[in-house]
Amino acid sequence: MIDVALVTPDKVEVLIQEFLEKLGHFSEEDQQEILKACRWAQELHSKQKRASGEPYVIHPIHVAEILLSLQLDATAIKAGLLHDILEDTTVTRQEIKDRFGMEVFHLVNGVTKINIVNVKNKRVQERETIRKMILAMDKDIRVVLIKLADKRHNMNTLQYMPEDKQKRIARECLDIYAPLAGKLGIYSLKTELEDLSLKYLKPEVYDEIKFFLSQKKEERGEFLKLVQEQIIKAAREEEIEISIKTRAKHFYSIYLKMKHKGKELNEIYDFLGIRILCKTQPQCYALLGLVHHLYKPLSGRFKDYIAMPKENGYKSLHTTVMTSSGKPLEIQIRTDKMNNTAEYGVAAHWAYKEGKQTADLDSYNSNLLKKLRDINSEDYGTSDFFNSLKEDVLTDTLFVFTPKGDTIELPSGSTAIDFAYHIHTDIGDHCLSAKADDMIIPLNKSLKNTQTISVQTSANAHPHLNWLRFVKTTRARSKIRNWLNRHDSDIVIDRHIVAKKALKRQSTAPAPVKNALEEKPFQNKMMDSSKIGISIDKERNIMIKLAGCCNPTAGDKIIGFISRGRGIIVHKADCYNLKGINDFEERKIDVEWENYSDKATQSFKVGARNVADLFSEIEGAIRKYQGHLISGSINETDRGDLEGYFTVEMNKMDDYKKIAKSIRTIPSVMNIQKVKQF
Repeated sequence: MIDVALVTPDKVEVLIQEFLEKLGHFSEEDQQEILKACRWAQELHSKQKRASGEPYVIHPIHVAEILLSLQLDATAIKAGLLHDILEDTTVTRQEIKDRFGMEVFHLVNGVTKINIVNVKNKRVQERETIRKMILAMDKDIRVVLIKLADKRHNMNTLQYMPEDKQKRIARECLDIYAPLAGKLGIYSLKTELEDLSLKYLKPEVYDEIKFFLSQKKEERGEFLKLVQEQIIKAAREEEIEISIKTRAKHFYSIYLKMKHKGKELNEIYDFLGIRILCKTQPQCYALLGLVHHLYKPLSGRFKDYIAMPKENGYKSLHTTVMTSSGKPLEIQIRTDKMNNTAEYGVAAHWAYKEGKQTADLDSYNSNLLKKLRDINSEDYGTSDFFNSLKEDVLTDTLFVFTPKGDTIELPSGSTAIDFAYHIHTDIGDHCLSAKADDMIIPLNKSLKNTQTISVQTSANAHPHLNWLRFVKTTRARSKIRNWLNRHDSDIVIDRHIVAKKALKRQSTAPAPVKNALEEKPFQNKMMDSSKIGISIDKERNIMIKLAGCCNPTAGDKIIGFISRGRGIIVHKADCYNLKGINDFEERKIDVEWENYSDKATQSFKVGARNVADLFSEIEGAIRKYQGHLISGSINETDRGDLEGYFTVEMNKMDDYKKIAKSIRTIPSVMNIQKVKQF
């Protein structure tokens, strides 16, 4: 981490001179331009102070120093020095263009906060600013590098902010900026941002880990020194030139290990790591064999990121071994070039001094930008945009293959439906069943890394509401919603809420008395289906709005009502204001969160003789008892018979007995049995 001591006004000039001394690798012209930007920032911020009481100009100087450490060009350094002037001073956009040109202006403008007048929610403004930054990043990735440097220095001085602001900023940093640094491959920034976020979100855990690691530091140093000597000696015998870096794991990774494994700090042993650097890729594998000869490798703890690099271009061999002293140790093996990529990520890939543009980025970072373009192209509100950013772009990923050998990258937890929609919308819309490595899998089962996935389609297959319960990607979710809104006249889906349209009775007969009315349950109440005052079953583009009085969020029990001219308004089921809504009982409508279902599902296997119309007969037997076929496939066995796997959705689990009995009456069916659900 970069420790930044408080700077008094009389020390600002010293700080500037120290900064200028680090510019020796730039041309004389670039150095003068950077000095010019530095002096202008000093002038513009001269009357401003940080929350710490320091002169404000020390912040852009430290941001520029972080950009220098990432090996960025003079244009980015100038923009880093000026990144706050549009937001915090009276300077105009034209002045920036006149003094430093369009390129610097675009970078400064890209990281400037959006000014939303009379904004009610500070978080909305912050999120729209991040969205603006993401859009600017598509044109010039240096925008986000400047923002990450800005965030890095701000996090180091967060202690001067009120506690509630500390936690809000730290949470945003952990959710957005640290993962973004990881996706760009800048692990030095990623780990620092994670540790600083933990310091404010879980201060007691941070202090506990810090104290624990400070204990027996000398003993651990001796242990690492011994291991280092053993590896160097063995490598020298094989005539492989290496260098070794020893390290303790960063605090946040230790915290995650405690959290995921449910262990106390004193129950975790692999705090330490060694990184071996060599010259060539073949040497990496030779060193791996050497290490495994010296120490016993732990089962399931080896990862080859050289053969299959991470999406940001990260390459390394990872193995965990049991040392002769009985202590586990994580060892990373990589070349010097791989290590440079791991430390500096996209900054190492993109040499601005060579005049490269965004279009020249390597394939890894181009994939990241493609994902960002995809979510920017969708008509998302702020909330949906952020969900997509976190779930589709910033999450961990897995790689699967098409039958032709093409590599497809998806968020971890993705299903065959996500895979199908990634290939093409029509394949997703008509997906019937799927196989992973030639084995039939349920459509709702999470895919595993390196599987080969194939999807079977049918003209009669189509999306189902239940798919929204398990798909992972925003693209799949959006396509499913669109199909259902176009083709299912009984529902409206908007804002992650499903409204089941009320069908107004067509009968002209007098309405029966209330105690004889047909009723159906709704949120533990009874809903009179004949008293809906407004029919919406033939309308399209109906808007669903969340009530501002109670602000329902996912998971809350909710209730909706049809408002004249305003669409469907959704409240918490216990919202006090419901009592004041006229004719509420006549206007209420069944609503639920799209990831909630009170339906029952069951998977089953069918064995049958080889006939041509088995699938349609089984589908008919399911429909007979109001079941819906979610997925199904039939394959011929080695004996020449047919074997089918199906998943059905029903109103209640008891309906499965009726459906199974109906299927058994099909002449060609020999047996049917339940199978494990995933």
